[in-house]
Amino acid sequence: MIFGSLLPVLGAFAMVRWCVKSPEELMKCEDMEVFVCVLKSNTLECLRAIKDGEADAITLDGGEIYTAGLDYNLQPILAENYGNGSDTCYYAIAVAKNGTEFGIKDLRGKRSCHTGLGKSAGWNIPIGTLLALGLIDWSGNGGRPLEDAVSEFFSASCVPGATNGSNLCSQCKGDCSKSQKEPYYGYSGALKCLAHDAGDVAFIKHLTIPDAEKSKYELLCKDGTRQPIDNYRDCHLAKVPAHAVVTRKDQRLSQLIYSSLKLVQNIPLFSSSNYTDKDLMFKDDTVELVQIPNNTDSFLYLGAEYTSIIHSLKKNQSSQAASSAIRWCAVGDAELTKCDTWSEQSMEANRTMIECQSAPTVDDCLMKILRNEADAMAVDGGEVYTAGKCGLVPAMVEQYDAGLIPASASASSYYAVAVVKTSSGLTWNKLKGKRSCHTGVGRTAGWNIPMGEIYQTTKNCNFSTYFPSGCAPGSDPASSFCRNCAGSGGGLEDTNKCNPNDTEQYNGYAGAFRCLVEDAGDVAFIKHTIVPENTDGNGPAWAEDLKSRNYSLVCPSQGNSTVSIDNYESCNLAIAPAHAVVTRPEKHADVVRVLMNQQARFGVGSTVEFDLFSSPSGKNLLFKDSTRCLQEITAGQTYDEFLGSGYMDAMNTLRQCSETTPDLEKSCTFHSCQQKK
Repeated sequence: MIFGSLLPVLGAFAMVRWCVKSPEELMKCEDMEVFVCVLKSNTLECLRAIKDGEADAITLDGGEIYTAGLDYNLQPILAENYGNGSDTCYYAIAVAKNGTEFGIKDLRGKRSCHTGLGKSAGWNIPIGTLLALGLIDWSGNGGRPLEDAVSEFFSASCVPGATNGSNLCSQCKGDCSKSQKEPYYGYSGALKCLAHDAGDVAFIKHLTIPDAEKSKYELLCKDGTRQPIDNYRDCHLAKVPAHAVVTRKDQRLSQLIYSSLKLVQNIPLFSSSNYTDKDLMFKDDTVELVQIPNNTDSFLYLGAEYTSIIHSLKKNQSSQAASSAIRWCAVGDAELTKCDTWSEQSMEANRTMIECQSAPTVDDCLMKILRNEADAMAVDGGEVYTAGKCGLVPAMVEQYDAGLIPASASASSYYAVAVVKTSSGLTWNKLKGKRSCHTGVGRTAGWNIPMGEIYQTTKNCNFSTYFPSGCAPGSDPASSFCRNCAGSGGGLEDTNKCNPNDTEQYNGYAGAFRCLVEDAGDVAFIKHTIVPENTDGNGPAWAEDLKSRNYSLVCPSQGNSTVSIDNYESCNLAIAPAHAVVTRPEKHADVVRVLMNQQARFGVGSTVEFDLFSSPSGKNLLFKDSTRCLQEITAGQTYDEFLGSGYMDAMNTLRQCSETTPDLEKSCTFHSCQQKK
């Protein structure tokens, strides 16, 4: 088993209390001799017990992990790995007996076998698929319950956990509970339901059918065809995150659970053969347990695509469904102030079109969007990359060229440049050992492109050996890349120093240029428009006396010389993709609709006092001030298609330095199934 770097058991007498749901699980748990075993009748009772401190851990499937995070504030810490290329994922499949003739599009009126209500492979994925295919008629939004629509679609079913006595329980053999009291509960139970001719189709995972029985069954593919059971990689409903151990958000407790599992020696963790049952405590087909990155909550573990499926099944329970507003996420106080003004101005027919959420960093905002606590924000290319790795999608792109309005096949872009003081005598080849000013860690022009260029030359991920000091907001506060940051001007005790938001004076494009101006660095990595926007009478108070002629560009292609700042087309580090609005896949159409309306009212050329693309109390708040309009990105276009192969190559190269990968991205890329192939 893989447990990462396991720490010693905390306290000589500390024991993990494992929650079990059947006498068979209780027996296996007690035989392990390292746990205090807490018996409850079902999963929800276990979740309540863990939240209340009466128990500590349990293994759950994806749908239950979602509930554990949403309603009980629990988090996954260890994922089951099923081997054979599945990693910490598995395939949700639909199975029918060999010799029957129907396809997945012919399921209306058939009998169905499910692992359990709210379970991943047995409910969320298949019902979400049937809804997406337009086969089940259900609109949600306060109408009839989803269970009623499913009950009308299938002639009879066994869905453990549904209301006993309903059509969804009519084919069950026991009490229709999500427990061992129902023989058709779980993966093996749903297969047994099909084998016993209690159903025509079973929704299970790809490892459920024993090798000796595979010839009896066939897969139902989403295109209406059938394939042999072993072709699950090409014929499945979805590839979804594996079952995981969940507990309270307590790092010490997590370490104790890791250590306790490591101590289990007397019985096999991943076998239930001695207890006349299957999948007790862990799935029997588990190969090992893999430690999940720290601070990965339920929503990051499951990923945006899977959580979107769950949201689509809960439309009638969502207050947000009744609102036409978009929840915009603002980073820092200045952005929130502008967002609040926008929200007030956006009123139509006594309702607001924009609601404001806020967070201290871009990554925190992205997490809010993933958790369905916010809907959208505009981010730079590097942040689009991270957002895309987490399953979010680009919806609209900023257009900086008025000549390409109202629409163009060509997306907007800008040049990433390196700026020095003309009097410094610096060239690109003389930058090593100098001080650097960056827009922020993970930002396109300010970090990803220049540091990727430097890595290509040095093959050294320790960038402090190249730039011994500087300011890169968002770095570790103890890093040399925070040493020269200014914070909010409060001196040595300034807690805002190196923050990746407007409380740090050197944050962002204008901030990185200010870092150079105020001699906190020797080179600034910024966008090509920033110097003219902050010199020759333009810009805020700190820039009022600056002259553009006092600044020059340096670039790898002209390593021993400098050029004037208006020669950016010939001297730049790369052409960078424009900033884009990101959202969850299911919100794409709503975000585009609302933003089209908003820019028609408050965009360039509008006569109202509020200007969506202007920041009178700051710089580049919510959107780039140089934005002329927002252009729609076609639904279905992925983040990598938007960023382009050149930028993707640069990012993938830089990601060879693992320390450059944000914690959020590490959590989102933990599973292979979260990444589109």
